Amino acid sequence: MGKRKKKTPAEIWCPYCGRKAMFRPASYVYGDDSIRPETFLYVCSGYPKTCDAYVGAHDHNLQPKGTMADSELRHTRIMAHRALDAIWKQGYMTRNETYAWMATKLNLRFKEMHIGFFSDYLCQECIKICEDYIKQQEQLNKKRGERIKRMSMAPGGKEERYAT
Repeated sequence: MGKRKKKTPAEIWCPYCGRKAMFRPASYVYGDDSIRPETFLYVCSGYPKTCDAYVGAHDHNLQPKGTMADSELRHTRIMAHRALDAIWKQGYMTRNETYAWMATKLNLRFKEMHIGFFSDYLCQECIKICEDYIKQQEQLNKKRGERIKRMSMAPGGKEERYAT
């Protein structure tokens, strides 16, 4: 059996202010409101006084889940996740298909399709593409519904049922 690699925090630097990030429990940022208190974050050493950037750490290897983000970018990433999740949660595609489709739309390789690494621009593009897609699907569904309704009306105004 091979040697297990020791979990060690990464050394990362804040892209906003250049300070070194500190490896801290989630409660350092979230306090008692931490959803999973056993998780860890990389937090800018200027937090919270001069910089509010941080990023979550993977449980299995302690590596950052993405790039450090300030409150504005974190919010935009959350909105991008919600927009992307709406597609597969509404049943238009599977989760995997949705991520592969978006990677193609954003001209990314599938392995680059991680919102935790997205810039504000990529998040905004993702949101727009998802919203446009859902709107298009809703319009198609509405047209299908109108066509089925027209087909169900027999000549003379009597409703007749057809197998669909």
